[in-house]
Amino acid sequence: MTSPLSISVVPAVNNMLETLNHLCVKAAERCEAIDVAEEVYLDWRVAPDMFPLAVQFRFASEIPARALSRIAGAELPSFEDDEASFADMRARIERVKSIVAGLDLKALDADPEADITVPMGPDNMVTVPRAAFAHHWLLPNLYFHTTAAYLILRQLGVDLGKRDFLVAIARRMAQ
Repeated sequence: MTSPLSISVVPAVNNMLETLNHLCVKAAERCEAIDVAEEVYLDWRVAPDMFPLAVQFRFASEIPARALSRIAGAELPSFEDDEASFADMRARIERVKSIVAGLDLKALDADPEADITVPMGPDNMVTVPRAAFAHHWLLPNLYFHTTAAYLILRQLGVDLGKRDFLVAIARRMAQ
């Protein structure tokens, strides 16, 4: 039997949202320390065909908010995607935390093997079990875009290590 999503997915989402927030703080501090406009960092990418840092943050926050809302049968949140600073990104992350915290956990956990049909691109709908959607689509995308943001910031010289990626867990272990 699959663990309830409120136990197996929501804590992972909250951990990565805390990581994203922490990355924003460290990036803003670095920009200020070396007198670089935050837009330079937010527009940065490590390869020409990848999304820039701002989009990595947007996807890493929007994907769990919309996916968990969809699973819980809640109204899908929309996002303006107009963040122009790390403070704006942090506000977006806080909004996502509120969205996730406001979901009905009983609805989220209901019938994990029931099918859910979700859009995968502009002209494609995919039907998968709800738990599979959470574990095999939501979480990998969340980790991918969070990792991409982390790596872009590392390339830009932000002093980051593994503890910065696992900041939520590291903080709990230090207590």
